[in-house]
Amino acid sequence: MTTPLISLVKARFTAVWLVLVAATLISFWLGTDHGLSSVEARTVLIMLVAFIKVRFVGLYFMELRDAPHVLRGLFEGYCLVVCAMILGFYLFG
Repeated sequence: MTTPLISLVKARFTAVWLVLVAATLISFWLGTDHGLSSVEARTVLIMLVAFIKVRFVGLYFMELRDAPHVLRGLFEGYCLVVCAMILGFYLFG
């Protein structure tokens, strides 16, 4: 018999939530002039972390992980295209 706390800790959603919290802390750390000296590199890393977070939220908390392949593919493609466009506009605009 497992206790509710042990079930919560073992749950996949808890692990994903912890990854999202860690990603937020990394973004904060990079955004407060730590890590890299290049502002452009920090900005690109922060944007990449943000889109990875968007993907995790969509897949795990909006349940697109178990959605039909077409819907999941559209979501994954959307994340990739929008991330590439925003980074492209930032770097080359």
